[in-house]
Amino acid sequence: MPELPEVETVRRGLQPVMEGAKVEKLVLNRPDLRFPFPENLAERLQGRRIISLGRRAKYLLIEFDDGASLISHLGMSGSYRIEADMPLPAGSPEETRHNMPARKAAHDHVVFHLATRHDGARQVIYNDPRRFGFLLLAESGQLAGHPSLKGLGIEPTGNDLSGPVLAQLFKNKKVTLKAALLDQRLIAGLGNIYVCEALWRCGLSPLQPAGAIADNAQLAELLAVSIRQVIAEAIAAGGSSLRDHRQADGSLGYFQHNFAVYDREGEPCRRCGAVIGRIVQNGRSTFYCSACCSPDASF
Repeated sequence: MPELPEVETVRRGLQPVMEGAKVEKLVLNRPDLRFPFPENLAERLQGRRIISLGRRAKYLLIEFDDGASLISHLGMSGSYRIEADMPLPAGSPEETRHNMPARKAAHDHVVFHLATRHDGARQVIYNDPRRFGFLLLAESGQLAGHPSLKGLGIEPTGNDLSGPVLAQLFKNKKVTLKAALLDQRLIAGLGNIYVCEALWRCGLSPLQPAGAIADNAQLAELLAVSIRQVIAEAIAAGGSSLRDHRQADGSLGYFQHNFAVYDREGEPCRRCGAVIGRIVQNGRSTFYCSACCSPDASF
């Protein structure tokens, strides 16, 4: 599933085309994805101008000039791509250009036909083979309280995530450090890949109680810095392309080439040379070095 860096990479790729563009037409090639599309979504958005393209945790947020926002989640295999819109065939009705099979891939479920301010007509196409993604609509003033976003924790980017903040979040937590970092009510957007990588960077075991970090200001600050760094580096690398992730221009992310522990079971640790192991925590694979990331390791 795309994590925060992949969604942020998609946002940055779409932003120059979508922000300020007018939705000439929205084409829905099926009635649903993971959930049914909002009622009359195509009619609702036709003629609207896109004010901004944002992100909250792993959600892409498209804000329109009437205050409504489209909430987009990529699910397991969702991706956006940008194409030049097809010119209208001479003498044909406007609708014909939306029904040309040569331009419609089997999994292109949503097509935004946009009139942009600088680049002319563009299509932004949402493709999702597994259809685990979704599009939901929040009316003006209702975005923060939407069920998908309500209750999300702080973002793991910027200085909002600090050692003292982590210490407060993890105070008296008896769950493992890995479980606490994946709790979206505490920190929004962190996923399995980047939690494994951040814990390795600061030499912390995914098995130790999260509350132990609250009692050690130095370790809490080290963990906060490691999280911010790994997220920033992953965004700069265009995210991690393991199966389905593509950037908006179709190119692959390449942060997977920098993995220190994730998906490296049986390979040598890049810090101490011991063998990288894999355990299962809460149904998710955890990759870590038990030699230099043991609960009593000291750095």
